[in-house]
Parts: sequence; C-alpha cells; structure tokens
Amino acid sequence: MTARDQIDDLRSRMGQSIIGQRDVIERLLIGLLANGNLLVEGLPGLAKTRAIKALARNLEADFSRIQFTPDLLPSDVTGTEVYYQSGDKSEFRFEPGPIFANIVLADEINRAPAKVQAALLEAMEERQVTVAGTTHPMEPLFMVMATQNPVEQEGTYPLPEAQMDRFLMHVLITYPPVEDEVEVIRLVRGEEIAAMAGQGGGTAPTEKPAAIPQQAVFDARAEIGAIHVSDAIERYMADLVNATRIPSEFGDDLPRWIEIGASPRASLALDKCGRTHAWLAGRDYVDPEDIRAIASDVLRHRLGLTFEAQGEGVTPDRVVSEILKQVALT
Repeated sequence: MTARDQIDDLRSRMGQSIIGQRDVIERLLIGLLANGNLLVEGLPGLAKTRAIKALARNLEADFSRIQFTPDLLPSDVTGTEVYYQSGDKSEFRFEPGPIFANIVLADEINRAPAKVQAALLEAMEERQVTVAGTTHPMEPLFMVMATQNPVEQEGTYPLPEAQMDRFLMHVLITYPPVEDEVEVIRLVRGEEIAAMAGQGGGTAPTEKPAAIPQQAVFDARAEIGAIHVSDAIERYMADLVNATRIPSEFGDDLPRWIEIGASPRASLALDKCGRTHAWLAGRDYVDPEDIRAIASDVLRHRLGLTFEAQGEGVTPDRVVSEILKQVALT
C-alpha cells in the first residue's frame, strides 16, 4: 500500500469510532502530517479525548494522557532524576515522564500553572527535554494535542498569547447535528454490548486490523514536502498574515477589531497546513481553497482583539472571515 492508501485507511478507521466530527479528524491528520501540535477547544463530551485515542489506537504509536491539575509539577510532565542504590554502587537515573510518547494528550492544559505549561510547550517547540544538564530528545514521531474547556474558568490559568502561537492550529469543536448524535448513541451502545459479550465469554471479538506503521506518516510527509506552491499562493499567504498587522488598509472594521497581528509562524503554518490539506484532497498543488479552508484554524489563536471588538462580541473567526473577503489573490 502507498502512503496515501494507508493514511486514507487511518482516516476511515477513525471515522468509524467518531461520528459527526469529520473536521476534527481532518485537523488531527493535518497536525500529524504537518509535524505540528494542536490546541483543541470544546465543551465536555464532544469527543476530544476519543478522537486522539482513535488516532493512537490505529497507528503504530505510543500514547500517553496527562490530566492537568493545579497541583501538577513540571517534573510530572517531563520526568526527573531518581537516585538508585545497589550494593556499593549508587547513581541518578532519568525516569522519563509521560511527555515521552509518540502521541500525547494534554487534557485541560489551562488547569495547570504557568511553569507546567511552559515545560510542555518547551518540549513541543524544541522536541527535547533537559533535566540535570542532560538533554533527552523526543521520538521522531511526536505530536501533542492539548485540550481546554471554554467554560468553568474558575481555577484555570489561561495560556499566554505568545505561548499559544506555538500551536500549529487552534481547533474548535461544536455540537454535532441531531442525525449524527443518533448515530453516536447507536455506536456507543454497540461498543458496550460488545464489551459485555467479551467479558461474559460470549461471541469472540473480531480481530483488530494491524496498526498502520509510523513509516506511512514519514512517507506522507516526504510527499507533502514535494507539493507545488505557486508564487501567487505564497504571496496570498503572506498577504493574509500581513493584513492582520496593517488592518487600517483593509476596510473600516478590521482596524477597530485587531490590536495585535499574527507572527511569521502564521505564514509558516498556512504553508504547512495548506500543502497537507491539498495532499489529503489528492492534489499535487496548493489551491486557494486549501488556504481558505484552514485559515481560521491557523489564525484564530494568533490574533489579539481590541476591547471594542470583545465588547461587540466579535469572534476571531469573524475577523478571519473579513480578512479573507478583503485580501485578494494577486
């Protein structure tokens, strides 16, 4: 099987266990193939944890989950030096923390203090952890999906804007349509019945297909690197980001709404995600629609809105939508 066939198989398997969240599946795959990390925000029960588990379960990868709490320490994430003594010999050994996995779920990241958030984000950015003067590199396949709950702000530590910029995309999860929710009920009911049958010695569970190898991801990344990006598309991406920095040149609303524009990381993220979106669509070139499809996910956490915009209830998505209207493809 080719890398595309294997990634399509992975997407299909994830879709069988996650109903009504097709965009989330696609964004997870984009984050994986673009070698980035995702910040996922949504109300409880919208399959955030289930999505990342479905990805890890069907991929040949180690998975770890970190539940962020106010009493968590940086060493609880990165690991620490432990003193061992055996006979006359004694030494300090590094015990890796849960960050040392291929796919890491950082659940409710905004419930941990700034030191813990910084430890996680350093590992995400540098792909390594330094403890007691020794550097420990992460695995070649490494992705963090951090979640945060938009409600219950008491006892939380919001991520600073500069640190949020390190996430490739900020994905919002909304309620599924009613028809999909009916399918969710049936799916979970079927899983519970199958689990009880297995515990009671009933019908033997069907054999799980073999996990998709990590090499498929690396091969797909190589193909994505060869995706053609025209000069016009490159300029279009740069113009979109630049519009957030000089909003006064793009209509009357954007200057009232934008206080801080996006950094060059936004342009790099548009390029990576645009090429990956095109590859998933089966094309060997980037189309303007690829950029528009992922623009909100790339930009929504990189914009600083004015108090006026917040008072009017203007969302980052509305700002991005206005930018897409104002900036032309030249």
